[in-house]
Amino acid sequence: MDKALAALTTGDVLVVWRLDRLGRSLSHLITLVHDLGERGIGFRSLTEGIDTTTAQGKLVFHMMGALAEFERALISERTRAGLQAAKARGERLGRKPALISSQVEHARKLIQSGERPADVARTLQVGRATLYRALRA
Repeated sequence: MDKALAALTTGDVLVVWRLDRLGRSLSHLITLVHDLGERGIGFRSLTEGIDTTTAQGKLVFHMMGALAEFERALISERTRAGLQAAKARGERLGRKPALISSQVEHARKLIQSGERPADVARTLQVGRATLYRALRA
């Protein structure tokens, strides 16, 4: 694919059987076709009947792009709303702590009794940085 895209020159038309043969996602496809257009290269999809060398084909493709952007915005809004609702319910967001409070206290006692922090971290199966962060908190 990279070789084919690199070989295209101004005035060429990239023809694909289906849109999914060219892009991993709709946003990737839109970016790719936009870049081709800036290089003076047309795009044509045989199955979907899109041809960016015509005004109608450009319109259809831009409408698809606008719908994809709208969908991304909706997903983003829903995600933010869900996170806010979870915070309002008092749920803890993010990754679970690697060490629970009893483990941190146990580690603190071991270190105070002379154990090396690296050995304590290895015993608890966490990294030294994780152990130090937990002790600091």
